[in-house]
Amino acid sequence: MRDTSKGASHMIENKQIVVGVTGGIAAYKAAELARLLVLEGANVHVAMTEHAVRFIGPLTFEAITGTKVITHMFSDDDVVMDHISWGQESDLLVIAPATANFLAKMAHGIADDFLCTMVVAATAPILVCPAMNNKMYESPSVQENLRILTKRGVHIMEPAEGALACKASGRGRLPEPTDILDEIKGILTQKDLDRLKVLVTAGPTVEPLDPVRFISNRSSGKMGYAIARTARHRGGEVTLVSGPTSLRRPRGVEVVAVKTAEEMRKEVLARAASHDVVIMCAAVADYRPKKSQTHKIKKQDAGLQLELEKSPDILKELGERRGEMPRILVGFAAETQDLIDNAKEKLEKKNLDMIVINDVSRSDAGFEVDTNQVKILYRDGAVEELPLLSKDEVAHHILDRVRDILAG
Repeated sequence: MRDTSKGASHMIENKQIVVGVTGGIAAYKAAELARLLVLEGANVHVAMTEHAVRFIGPLTFEAITGTKVITHMFSDDDVVMDHISWGQESDLLVIAPATANFLAKMAHGIADDFLCTMVVAATAPILVCPAMNNKMYESPSVQENLRILTKRGVHIMEPAEGALACKASGRGRLPEPTDILDEIKGILTQKDLDRLKVLVTAGPTVEPLDPVRFISNRSSGKMGYAIARTARHRGGEVTLVSGPTSLRRPRGVEVVAVKTAEEMRKEVLARAASHDVVIMCAAVADYRPKKSQTHKIKKQDAGLQLELEKSPDILKELGERRGEMPRILVGFAAETQDLIDNAKEKLEKKNLDMIVINDVSRSDAGFEVDTNQVKILYRDGAVEELPLLSKDEVAHHILDRVRDILAG
């Protein structure tokens, strides 16, 4: 058995994070961001500008975080040096939303309230999330201030595009709190896979019977997307070849959309040789209709017989071409019985470095859920059994083992 301890360097649990809220209509989204951070186990403190209080009350943040919100430089309840300690003893400062006014103050070192003074004195990393009218965001002054901050090493998260509160439409929306959380994880995660090229497959494939029907499976793509997202957080250059899913595309990841097993085969084989690691997490259909009908098959009183043929075995083909393919090849085995025996046969037959086994008959693991309990089988015969974890945590464990194999 191998060490299954959780890599603390990959988590935001117990991290000290300050959320700075400035006076924009998007301030209400900061409450959801604070909630998500608390759910992840972070210790969250909130500082608000005087204008931010006009949009959302401090009591909301205090109820979410369980900590006192600071809104003024001088208050009977505040420690005199909080504006120094918060910016120097935290793991990250997040300004969301950041108005044009605050960006200007930050860029030019103006310290006329608690939040501005904290930022000027800060030594912790800073993530700024601008949100404003699209024309304001595109203005030369705002863009120049963003360039100044970028040169100083401040992380800038580009606004989202869409309808704005002022009835205009364009780039200026505060990104969704889940996207900001993802960016925070990326900043705080150790970059131990820096520049490693990682190819991940995810989701199901669909094999058409006719223009309206197809054969597929229950794969949601969640595990593969978690691996792609986590590899990107850890510094990898990630390509995700994905079958049809309803999941949001991971930020900073090249996504190649496919439908059929043959399409996935073509895209994977075209890219595999240029990547260091290939992780085949997709649930590729084992069989497909021998012939796909041009027109919809009409319902008849008699039954319908389908003739199926084997789909291409992408993983086996990669294993047979290891000399020209990636250094590390990882497979997945979705099983319902004889997990280890079936996975061992698959690992040997397809020439893998490791295979991740999950029991898809369980209701709390495998398809369509956010948790997974897996076993990892290695080329040397060792088996590692992980407890029930979130799919992000499972992804970190898999990537830890990939890193260990690469290290020799």
